[in-house]
Amino acid sequence: MSILTPVAGPQAVYRINPVAKLGAAAIVSIVLVLSIDWVSASVALACEAVLFLFAGLTPRRFFLRTLPIWIAAPLGGITTLLYGREDGEVYARFLLIVVSDGSIELAIATTLRVLAIGLPAVVLFVTVDPTDLADGLAQVLRLPARFVLGALAGLRLVGLFADDWRSLELARRARGIGDTGRLRRFAGQAFALLVLSVRRGTKLATAMEARGFGSSTPRTWARESRFSWPEWTLIAIAVVVATTATTVSVALGEWNFIVGG
Repeated sequence: MSILTPVAGPQAVYRINPVAKLGAAAIVSIVLVLSIDWVSASVALACEAVLFLFAGLTPRRFFLRTLPIWIAAPLGGITTLLYGREDGEVYARFLLIVVSDGSIELAIATTLRVLAIGLPAVVLFVTVDPTDLADGLAQVLRLPARFVLGALAGLRLVGLFADDWRSLELARRARGIGDTGRLRRFAGQAFALLVLSVRRGTKLATAMEARGFGSSTPRTWARESRFSWPEWTLIAIAVVVATTATTVSVALGEWNFIVGG
């Protein structure tokens, strides 16, 4: 969907320039990475939860898209709980595993921080069209056109991996070599997919070079990438969320600068 396509209601987030989404996600992420504490992560996550209602995603699509984050966050928390900082009262100890007040607090902070950083990043980029992103990178950020177009072409091929994997699986089964040895089959099929991808990438690079995509001549763009008040509004919202989370954490004395901690 183009950023120029008129969309009403909550779906208006689709119209926002992808560069602004990239900047908003970066602002929140950088601020939350600077400190490991549960207060700043909780405040940021609470603010983001309200904003998610305006992302234009159905609950089912939201949870499906963000499922890896929901899995990674508690796993990171559990690891930190078992092997994190030993501080305060110790509740359990076994070899290298130590569960204490410090590791519990750090585990909670880690889980919340992963959610606060990962969820908005995924939600924002779900609404990004690769072509719109390329237009924004080239026209707004002034990145080299050759790099942007090459990255766009490569990104467009990512969606073919699943189809190629399925085709390879069917072909190998038709030849009678895909019914046994699951691990060996996976390794062979992965190597075949790698070879196929390299060949396809080589052909694509040759075709793009033949059509002048590698030229140093300044390019024109079919669609204008605009950066106006909706984009600045999103950036401002990200700044407000990051500032609020930091202010509350510092006011409560929970701010734990990662360099000093």
